[in-house]
Amino acid sequence: METSLAPRWLKPDGSPISCHEKIKVLNENYGELRQLAQDALEDAVLMGCSEAQVRAALREMIDELVNPYREAE
Repeated sequence: METSLAPRWLKPDGSPISCHEKIKVLNENYGELRQLAQDALEDAVLMGCSEAQVRAALREMIDELVNPYREAE
């Protein structure tokens, strides 16, 4: 199974996050979420769901996440 590397974590201004502890936490969270999504996809496909529909549902779920720290516009 192919695994992807964690992204290069960037600040809103496009500069990279440089704190090693922050990068470690971000990479751990990324890995955990990726594995959870992989498990959910595999379970759904084994139960007869459409792979395309499950992928779309996962994308939609991510798109609906709310940032509670967003600055007022």
